[in-house]
Amino acid sequence: MKKAAVVSSVEYMSETAVSVIFEQPDISKEKGIRDRCLMILMYDTGARVQEIIDIKLCDIRYGKTPTVTLNGKGGKVRTVPIMDKTVEHLKQYISLFHNLTGMNADGSLFYSVIQGKRNPLSNDCIGKFVNRYGESARQHCIEVPENVHPHLFRHSRAMHLYQRGMDLTLLSQWLGHAHLETTLIYAHADTEHKRRAIATATTPDDPMYGKLNPARFTVSDEETLKRLYGLK
Repeated sequence: MKKAAVVSSVEYMSETAVSVIFEQPDISKEKGIRDRCLMILMYDTGARVQEIIDIKLCDIRYGKTPTVTLNGKGGKVRTVPIMDKTVEHLKQYISLFHNLTGMNADGSLFYSVIQGKRNPLSNDCIGKFVNRYGESARQHCIEVPENVHPHLFRHSRAMHLYQRGMDLTLLSQWLGHAHLETTLIYAHADTEHKRRAIATATTPDDPMYGKLNPARFTVSDEETLKRLYGLK
């Protein structure tokens, strides 16, 4: 028997949900400024949480085209651009948390102080405050999912860029994927989104309602997806 095709899916947030989460930290406190800056940078760069933890001050470059260097899986290094608004948040954060440190220093960009010593933020620490801000944001926006975790910012940024027209090949390089097939998950997810929109928009009184076949709008074959999105 022919093996049934498996449709990949990816969880991501709307741009509105992301914006509401960014508003949750109390920026009258230094820790709130730190948390907001970290989440904005994580979303803007599409970085994995460990890549955020590993960022050093010297990895940040301002200038005409601001960038941050990320150390990815398998020792792979990539440099990604950061938006001007993100730079503003970074400068505010650095002025508070690194006011006596030069930008060429190799100290951790984001840290906590334990017994008088600076230590890089842990994965658990970031996960806890991201989830807490997600719970708070959900009280103001129904689009915020129940379980907000750091990797959700990466998926959300990638999907938003893809929906705005970024080529899958470029997106794959930007995310630091070893194989293009890994990036196809966003094509799968976007096709499903379109299918649902078409099904929702077709009301019972529509002449096409009786002929509506949701399966027609589901593309799960990777070769077909590559052709549809200009990769073949």
